[in-house]
Amino acid sequence: MKRLLYIFLFVTSSLFTQSNTEIFNTANELYKNENYIEAIEKYKKIESSGYISSELYYNLGNSYYKLNKVGPSIYYYEKALQLNPTNEDVKNNLVFAKRLALDNIEELPITVFQKFNKKYLQQLSYNKWAMISVLFCFLGCMFFLFFYFSIQSSKKRLFFIVSSFSFLLLLVSCIITYNQYLFQLNNKEAIIFAESTEIRNAPTLNSEEVFKLHEGS
Repeated sequence: MKRLLYIFLFVTSSLFTQSNTEIFNTANELYKNENYIEAIEKYKKIESSGYISSELYYNLGNSYYKLNKVGPSIYYYEKALQLNPTNEDVKNNLVFAKRLALDNIEELPITVFQKFNKKYLQQLSYNKWAMISVLFCFLGCMFFLFFYFSIQSSKKRLFFIVSSFSFLLLLVSCIITYNQYLFQLNNKEAIIFAESTEIRNAPTLNSEEVFKLHEGS
């Protein structure tokens, strides 16, 4: 009975994935034919089914960009980068999309460590850093066992050094994983979809308006 259930779930999952692939290809054809609104509907149908990817969000961003929808295009480019921070195509298109935004907000100066963190460490999500930590843990344990059971003194020394270095890298990667997790947990970002939004000095309607932010900020 369990085997039949597993087979049923596998077949259902395969058919569902195949269906999403067909929808994705159809949406790509609609995009090529400049039917951007229909393409967005197809892409969002895949998103609503729970099958998301950097490519899906990238295509959604492109579709909204073609419609001059600054807020949604930036939103989906950012979501694509969350899944794949190394995607250069998304980064380049995000730069062009941000140029369409009316607000020119200067970034605050950052420290050397913050620059290093942004340029290198944040290129991987905390899940990927966690996988790296597991890899270093495995290597450390494996070489420690080689050191423990090895007979030759020269090899024991080498295995001990490699094992110690692996555990050191494990410690560093665990710290990076935790910091990246805290960063994503504590930094809640939002993108304005409305054409303009009034920013007031208090959370009441009769408070004084300080400035306005526009779509895409």
